[in-house]
Amino acid sequence: MSLTELSAAERHRQIAAGFTDRVEGTKDWDAPAPVAGWTARDVVRHLVEWLPGLLSSGAGVTLPTGPGADADPAGAWRVHVTAVQALLDDPGTAGRTLSNPHLGEIPLDQAIDRFYTTDVFMHTWDLARATGQDETLETEMCATLLSGMEPMDEMLRASGQYGPAVPVPAGADPQTRLIGFIGRDPHWTP
Repeated sequence: MSLTELSAAERHRQIAAGFTDRVEGTKDWDAPAPVAGWTARDVVRHLVEWLPGLLSSGAGVTLPTGPGADADPAGAWRVHVTAVQALLDDPGTAGRTLSNPHLGEIPLDQAIDRFYTTDVFMHTWDLARATGQDETLETEMCATLLSGMEPMDEMLRASGQYGPAVPVPAGADPQTRLIGFIGRDPHWTP
C-alpha cells in the first residue's frame, strides 16, 4: 500500500521508520547536509525542535523531551519520534484541533501529517545524502507532495522555508523533481 493511502498515524509510522533507519546508520553527525550551513546533526535538530512549539502553542500538547541534538542526535530523535507516534496513536487525538493564526483550525492529526510528517519525509533525503545512505523516497508520495506544493510555489518561497527551486531535466522522476522544487540540488554531494 502506498504511503498516500495510509492514515496519518500509519503514514508517520512508516516515514519515521525510514528516517530512523538513516539516523541509526549515521556515522558522522558533523557531515555537511544539502541545506546550506547544516550538518547531519542539524537535520535531526530541525525535526525535533520545531514541532513541540507548534503543538504547545496551537493544541496545548507538551511532548516529552529527551537529550539535546547536540549531545545525542540519535537519542533526541528516538524520544521525539516515539512521542509523536504515541500522540498520533492516541484515539483522543482525532477529536483535537490545532489552532494557528497562519493555518486556521485544523484537526491535530491532519496538521501533524500535513506539516510535520511530510517534513520528515523530505528531510530523509537530506540525512541520507549527507551520510551516504539510501536516499530513495517513495515515488507516489513524492509525486503527491509535488502536485500539492506546485500551486503554492510563491507562498512557499515567500515563507522562507524553501530556497529557490533548482532546475531539473525535463522528464525527471518525481523524487528528483520534488528535491529540486524544495530548493535542493538533486546532484549535491558532501
